[in-house]
Amino acid sequence: MMLRSDDRRWGAIAKSFHWIVALAILGNGVFGLCMDLARNPMQKINWLALHKSIGLTVLALMLLRLAWRMADGRPREEPAPRWQQLAARATHAALYLLALALPVSGWWYNSVTGKPLQWFKLFNLPGIAAKDDALRHLSHAAHEYLFWLLVLVLVAHAGAALKHHVFDRDDVLRRMLPFGELRDENEKE
Repeated sequence: MMLRSDDRRWGAIAKSFHWIVALAILGNGVFGLCMDLARNPMQKINWLALHKSIGLTVLALMLLRLAWRMADGRPREEPAPRWQQLAARATHAALYLLALALPVSGWWYNSVTGKPLQWFKLFNLPGIAAKDDALRHLSHAAHEYLFWLLVLVLVAHAGAALKHHVFDRDDVLRRMLPFGELRDENEKE
């Protein structure tokens, strides 16, 4: 498997960033929603610390992914109506923006509550805002609404990939899957 992307498919590094970040965001989102199921306050504190550490990891991976995306090539676009190409670009831009904004909003929320922020109990990170009880609810709401907006955009993204795979029978989805072969050029016609 090639590391860099070419004009036909995404490379192994781009695919790895894509799937690791997607799974981390979805898993951490579900984890965040389930924190109220903690059996006792100490368990909830530990789960919250883990949620924050995973969120910070997503932020770091997204920054690395952006750097790689700027340095790497990309497959050519599959033939499609102009509006679909524009919608795909807008969706990808929204995904990148939201995947960065979500952990930053969590960091902001953590900062305005005045709580310490550690990454897997290895080191502390500084606050990005001063403690401010007046902003606590706003920052929490921003974090939660950004998550749900990201979920909506992810559903549209996955739906479009499935539409390309099932109905258009092109390689849009196949070229991002970790395994599998692209369709033969003759098979597409």
